[in-house]
Amino acid sequence: MAKKTIMTLSRRKFIGASAVSAFTLTYLPSHVFGANERLRIAGVGVGGKGSSDIDHAGQFGDVVALCDADSRHLDAKATKFNAAKKFSDFRQMFEQMGKGIDAVTISTPDHTHAPAAMMAMKLGMHVYCQKPLTHSVYEARLLRDTARKFKVCTQMGNQGTAENGLREAVEVIRSGAIGPVREVHVWTNRPVWPQSPGIVARPTETPAVPEFVNWDAFIGPAPERPYHPAYHPFKWRGWWDFGTGALGDMACHTTNMAFMALKLGHPDSIQAVSGEINRETFPAWATITYQFPARGELPPVKLVWYEGKTPDGKKNLPPADLLHGEIPPGSGSLLVGDKGILYSPNDYGAAYKLLPKEKFEGYVKPEPTLARNGKGDSGQKEEWIKAIKENKPSIAFSNFDYAAMFTETILLGNVAMRVGKKINWDGPNLKVTNAPEAAQYIKRPYRKGWEI
Repeated sequence: MAKKTIMTLSRRKFIGASAVSAFTLTYLPSHVFGANERLRIAGVGVGGKGSSDIDHAGQFGDVVALCDADSRHLDAKATKFNAAKKFSDFRQMFEQMGKGIDAVTISTPDHTHAPAAMMAMKLGMHVYCQKPLTHSVYEARLLRDTARKFKVCTQMGNQGTAENGLREAVEVIRSGAIGPVREVHVWTNRPVWPQSPGIVARPTETPAVPEFVNWDAFIGPAPERPYHPAYHPFKWRGWWDFGTGALGDMACHTTNMAFMALKLGHPDSIQAVSGEINRETFPAWATITYQFPARGELPPVKLVWYEGKTPDGKKNLPPADLLHGEIPPGSGSLLVGDKGILYSPNDYGAAYKLLPKEKFEGYVKPEPTLARNGKGDSGQKEEWIKAIKENKPSIAFSNFDYAAMFTETILLGNVAMRVGKKINWDGPNLKVTNAPEAAQYIKRPYRKGWEI
């Protein structure tokens, strides 16, 4: 293996010398960019999904810095962006290059999204952050408020938001084609990684940390634990300390169209029925029911989420009669209205059918009211860059104003799983009103040196 060239930062040095300036010095974006002006872009997490995220963003600017806790990902991406400086700890990258970066993509494991995004925004950087926006409900609210305070342009990486089909489906629902919607059902093919019931405890072996992994940077704000390949790469999604499970992974995709179309906000209550809960990994399956209040003239909505396989070995799915004979794919959604059903057999809500089919023969779509993009994943970055250059955060459809509320709602399902009973939610005050024990899951503690 080639000799490592990654710059590292000890926790003692960071806390003792640079943390204060990095986390407390704040800058507003220095100027509005011209149409032809190139942004200086950095990527935090450049393997896996992060690889395409920085590639897409790099089409619209100059990639000046790359960061990844795994030097294999870092070195591979540096072959494309060979002028970029390399780091294994984003704190050091922001400390050294803060004023030299205009915008950043963040595509790390869920538990490090908020610390990286907070530090970037406080330094005046525009942020593209992968879904789910955060690891905890509290963090989502904090990121929304911070984006507003520092007047930065943001986007959450749920790329279906840029699909023309999703935007058309939103218009169809809002036009009243299927009548008032009172019920939504959403299902997923996740989990596709190890978790309960196969894994319910930490591994006991303590292998040496590979030389290509900065384990301290990977752990980030989570409680310390020994390195093990059960966590990195990819398998982190099934662990409470690092991931947000099937719900966090996919609901910000598959529930997106319904959430947007129905103008959902804070739910009143959330109840989860699931497989056995343990302290380390997500359960084998879960059915989560959200109750939303009326919103102006829109009626209350019950939204049900299905994940995993139930104890009888069957895929967890909504009632078959709602599908009107359609064979459900791995993931999809159903919006049940008084006059019919909008069915999306798609992770992103980017394709849809109106059911029953015979009732909607000859249906004429409403005139478009939402801007069209149609470029999917790369299109989301293009909208984000356009928002930056025009200094209009709303151009990015999944900006943190929208994405934070959405993420808060989604992650409350994980809170309900862990509490083990129906929880009543006071959204404006960020509080579960009937279960004090839920507070520990709304806001988590942070390891020293990684506070936000």
